[in-house]
Amino acid sequence: MAELKITAANFENEVLHSDKPVLLDFYADWCGPCKMLSPILHELAEEKSGALKVGKINVDEQPELASQFRVMSIPTLMVFKEGKNVKRDVGAKSKAEILEMLK
Repeated sequence: MAELKITAANFENEVLHSDKPVLLDFYADWCGPCKMLSPILHELAEEKSGALKVGKINVDEQPELASQFRVMSIPTLMVFKEGKNVKRDVGAKSKAEILEMLK
């Protein structure tokens, strides 16, 4: 399963009511570090498709979500479990660092 495009319209259903943890990537198309992170997130989405959702939020298209979660720098990664934001990290991360966030 590939990454989900998360918008204000589907956020509640896909993230808050998800039956599995959700890794959210707040990004922009023009952001260099975001582009470096993208293949890692795609790989995680494929490998962990049964146990994890990977969602991408374009901050240029979804400014209200970026504002709601006080995203000041991108990429910002957030982990949601049972509808709650349990972890947050800013900047490009290695696959190992992202896996550590998910524990």
